Amino acid sequence: MRRRDLLAFGAAAIAAPSLARAASATTLKFMPYADLALLDPIITTNYVTRTHSLLVYDTLYGIDDQYRAQPQMVSGHTVEDDGRLWRITLRDGLLFHDGTPVLARDAVASLKRWGQRDSFGSALFAVVDEISAPSDSLIQFRLKRPFPLLPDALAKPTSYVPVIMPGRLASTDAFKAVSETVGSGPFRFVPDERVPGSLAVYRKFDRYRPRTEGVASFTAGPRVAHFDRVEWHTVPDAASAAGALRNGEMDWWEQPNVDLVPQLARARGVKVGLVEPAGLIAQIRLNHLVAPFDNPRICNALLGALDQTEMMDAVAGTDPSIRRGPAGTFTPGGPMASGAGMELLTGPRDLAKSRRALEAAGYRGEKIVLLTGTDVPRINAICEVMGDLCRKLGMNLDYVATDWGTVNQRILNAKPIAEGGWSMYGVFSGGLDHLTPAYHQVIRGIGRRGPPSWLTDEPIEALRTAWFEAPDLAGQQALAARIQARAFEVGAYLPCGQYFQPSAWRSDLDGVLTGIPIFTNIRRV
Repeated sequence: MRRRDLLAFGAAAIAAPSLARAASATTLKFMPYADLALLDPIITTNYVTRTHSLLVYDTLYGIDDQYRAQPQMVSGHTVEDDGRLWRITLRDGLLFHDGTPVLARDAVASLKRWGQRDSFGSALFAVVDEISAPSDSLIQFRLKRPFPLLPDALAKPTSYVPVIMPGRLASTDAFKAVSETVGSGPFRFVPDERVPGSLAVYRKFDRYRPRTEGVASFTAGPRVAHFDRVEWHTVPDAASAAGALRNGEMDWWEQPNVDLVPQLARARGVKVGLVEPAGLIAQIRLNHLVAPFDNPRICNALLGALDQTEMMDAVAGTDPSIRRGPAGTFTPGGPMASGAGMELLTGPRDLAKSRRALEAAGYRGEKIVLLTGTDVPRINAICEVMGDLCRKLGMNLDYVATDWGTVNQRILNAKPIAEGGWSMYGVFSGGLDHLTPAYHQVIRGIGRRGPPSWLTDEPIEALRTAWFEAPDLAGQQALAARIQARAFEVGAYLPCGQYFQPSAWRSDLDGVLTGIPIFTNIRRV
């Protein structure tokens, strides 16, 4: 069967009332917000890949719903030498899905690879003198200076996730995808059943040993799999997805269209709730390697033209209960949010003034390639508003509408526009990712070593380093304000507002955790 025929058959089956019901004690059917295009959580910040990774892999520490690090793969740790020596002991009986034992050297190799890509990881490894595996069960960190947030870094639940994989795979270049998906988590990925653009399948790993103590909370505590099989069905058509959920053909829709939420909330057998309490932060990311956004003044001029209210109207309508603004560099309402430089985003919008600012900054009609994933409504919405703004500003726009999986593959291309490169794309980050400089990926100034955006800026890096060394919360907040002001000055990216995305699932599912979509602890009642 040809792939397009299979996809057509799948779409028809979802809409057909004769489709077998999902109400099975052994299978959970989930509709992610986009297709799973990339499998390696170390080469992409894509949230679909992040969520996939938390089924397949495990982390040394988990994080609870109060954002506190808790032991997960480890039985415990000791800290000596005034905080400069950490000894972390693995739990007994941990196995990878290929049947090999999880050893300390696997963890060391995995963390070294992760530390090359992740914001929090790079901060940790900047103070690491040596990381080693003195025995099969012992991971040892020797630090140049104390780093009290070490467990928090290793518990990071979102992109890039510090997952543990076999050393033979973790030795892969951090900028290239691993050749296999082998973890030690509660589910194993089934590559033979994968249909790109349509289906991903996971099976319970029967030899997984959950923690025996604690309470399941976010990624902390016992990770108990109650389903033998989890299926991810990519359903781009919102009406088909809503019908499948209402009819019991699907169990969980990660991100229903906002305009469909009221009718889902009224539907019999459906529950609507908030899985990600930190919300989602909209943004337009810029490619700082190629013209015109290799010029910080042009990036800054665009900030003065962008209207967050218009962006959020397009995404979430005018319902104040599911949106918050204005949004700066750090999550609104979070400990690092500040008003530094916010007048650039909140002042009156004047297109004529913005056109003059772009010209004065040096814009000379360079081609702008804006990528949008049309199969993700919220992303498509902000890109449509951004595209309209670019046209009104007289920019030479090439608006590329494609699927989100293709966008995630193309943004890895750092070549010039003429060779398939890009200028900007729309994306949403979880509020957790923007809480502090430790998590925030897009305010890095490390060029090609950072995520696609590739800003190079030594001052912002120096401020971020100082933030980690601040003696108290007040000191951190003062530095966060300076980081935000600098991010605006160089136009690191364009923040577009915050909203709270409802999720919807069948009411016979119990144990849905908050944080991000987690597939352990859920059972059918």
